[in-house]
Amino acid sequence: MRGESATATAGLLLAVLFLCTLVACAWWAARTHQRAQEATRATEIESVGALLTAMSESLLATGETGTLRRLVADAALRHKFARCRLVLPDGSVAAAESASQITLASLPEQWSDMTGPLPPPVMPPDCTLHSFPVSVPGRGTARLDLIVPTRSLGWSSLDTLAGVGIIGAVALLALLLVYRYLRHRIRALTFIGEALLALDAGEKDVAALTVQEALGPEAAAWNELLAERAGFQQVLVTKRLLELPAARDERSRDLTSMCDAMPQGLVLVDGNLHITYANGAAALYLGSARDGILGGDIAACLKHAEVLDSVKSVASGTLRRSSSAEISQTQGDTTTVLRFTVRPVRHDDESAAMLVIEDVTQQRLADDSRNTFVAKVTHELRTPLTNILLYAETAMDDSAQAPTRTQALNVINQEAKRLDRIVNDMLSVSELEAGAHDLRLDDLSLATLFEELQLDYEAAAQEKNLKLSFDLPPKLPTITADRDKVTLAIHNLLGNALKYTPAGGTITVAVVADDRQLEVRVTDSGIGIAPNDAEKVFEKFYRAQDERLADITGSGLGLALAREVIRLHGGDIALESELDRGSTFTLTVPVMARARAA
Repeated sequence: MRGESATATAGLLLAVLFLCTLVACAWWAARTHQRAQEATRATEIESVGALLTAMSESLLATGETGTLRRLVADAALRHKFARCRLVLPDGSVAAAESASQITLASLPEQWSDMTGPLPPPVMPPDCTLHSFPVSVPGRGTARLDLIVPTRSLGWSSLDTLAGVGIIGAVALLALLLVYRYLRHRIRALTFIGEALLALDAGEKDVAALTVQEALGPEAAAWNELLAERAGFQQVLVTKRLLELPAARDERSRDLTSMCDAMPQGLVLVDGNLHITYANGAAALYLGSARDGILGGDIAACLKHAEVLDSVKSVASGTLRRSSSAEISQTQGDTTTVLRFTVRPVRHDDESAAMLVIEDVTQQRLADDSRNTFVAKVTHELRTPLTNILLYAETAMDDSAQAPTRTQALNVINQEAKRLDRIVNDMLSVSELEAGAHDLRLDDLSLATLFEELQLDYEAAAQEKNLKLSFDLPPKLPTITADRDKVTLAIHNLLGNALKYTPAGGTITVAVVADDRQLEVRVTDSGIGIAPNDAEKVFEKFYRAQDERLADITGSGLGLALAREVIRLHGGDIALESELDRGSTFTLTVPVMARARAA
């Protein structure tokens, strides 16, 4: 079997790996032991050489030659030196490991120092030379030569190798016994593993997945598990067959619930024009009770001939494409626009029609608002553009005089600024409505703000012969607000007051500030606003229906923008006006917690 073959191969590889590891360990142990011996021997040689050198210098100085020779012979015997000699500068041997090697019977009182290296002694094979200088004060210098045999792998290393080999053999035998035992134990698991691979490959036959129970308790447990699995699958199939109708009913209920939750009306009509299904929204759009229209004729509840003809064509199979129509319905003061879409449906080889009803009233209102916006923008931009083009031609005319050109350039400059204000106002209003305008809150000094306003508008008021007065308290606080937006709102209110107040009129700016809110009242004696226009003047592009406004330029965006920026601060702008008597715009802004006295 493939599993047993893999197990045998794994066991053989494990044995080879073990033997290789054992041989490597033995070699490393012997090598380490030999290096330790060599290091110990080197230390021993250095110590003996240093000791013999010191004693030789002392004995030579006192003339104890016999003691020196015995000391050298004893050191050579005890430390197993091949040669141990004391050599004078002339090459004579004063002391050696044996008396036969001594060439100098007695030492002279003095001898010359070594002026150069002596020729090396004759070296026995497999030996190393260690030389030590000897200096005898008053007599001369000499050299101590130690010739040491190189040690090969000693018996202690062989003992180490033999021990490692014995341990390895025992361990290999134990490994073999363990392998045979484990192979017997996992044999059943091997067959079970092959059965699992076959099961994963798609084998479903229980007989092909069964293993011999003689292999052990694992095999018996596996066979029992297969039998339980087969029984469980049979029970599961039976249960699914029994639950199939209930699941189909549940899915049908879920689909019905989802269709009922749709905001669009959904109606299914068969080939006989009978309503087979209608959700709640469809019953509401058709103005009938849901239970009352199910099973009935579609013509009884659908009163629009164009849509009814499309349903008949699609349900009969003569029309195989979708069609749609928008119908306006008016009930009292409310007009609703419904879009009817008819689509073909195939069911059991029979033609049917699906009618989808959508309320598109808000979409149409949005389209109308967009068209109105475009028309008003076009109208507002056309006047300054026309003036710019006209006066540009005048300025470029070669026959025009200098004053005429200067006047033309002034008009072009004024109209360009007017055009820039209109575009900026439109962008600001659009950003505010889209929520893209964020407040940049900071300390706003009201005293500085109204001082700048007074300087900005005094000249314009005097030019138009208007009396402009500011009613300010002795101290104005510093509030937390967006300086640019609050300034823009007050500028628009004050600018409108100057624009719509005839010559000789009055404009008053009254300010009241406490720890709760800031109130700015801009009162004028201008033309006033009719009651039916009082709230509409805050809409974009709206201008009051007053003939006197025909010659007064304006974009219709100033008040809309002013109210929006003040509402961003949590405040509002209110209007009190009487036609032909003037108007009062009241701006209120809550004072935030960071406000402090100026």
